[in-house]
Amino acid sequence: MQIFNGINVVSISVTDLDKARDFYGNTLGFGAPVYDLPEMGWVEFKSGADYGNISVTLAAEGWQPSTGTTLVLNVEDCPKACEELRSRGVRCDDPVVVPGFVIVCDFYDPFGNRLQMVSNAP
Repeated sequence: MQIFNGINVVSISVTDLDKARDFYGNTLGFGAPVYDLPEMGWVEFKSGADYGNISVTLAAEGWQPSTGTTLVLNVEDCPKACEELRSRGVRCDDPVVVPGFVIVCDFYDPFGNRLQMVSNAP
C-alpha cells in the first residue's frame, strides 16, 4: 500500500526571514510568497511545479547551515542556470556532468544552506 502521494513543502532553516524572502523570492525568482507568516517564522514559495513548495523557517538558537538533506531543483540547462545565478551574486560550484544521467550544480543561499540544480546530461 502506497502511503504518500507527493511532497507538499520542503522547509529550509534561515536566520533572517527578510533576507530569505528577498533571496528566494527575487534572486532565485520564486516570486511573491504564497504564505508569508513572519509571526510564525514561516515564508513559503511556489517551486515552479504543481506540488512541492519551498518554505523558509526561522532557525532555532545554535542552528548550523544544512549540507545534508538537499533541496534539488530542476532546470532546463544547468550550466546556463549556474551562469545566471552567478550573475545575480549567488555562490555556485562548477556544474558536474554525470555521464548518461544529469548535470548537477551545488549553490548556496546567503545562510550557507546547500541547494542543488540538475538538468539532463547531454
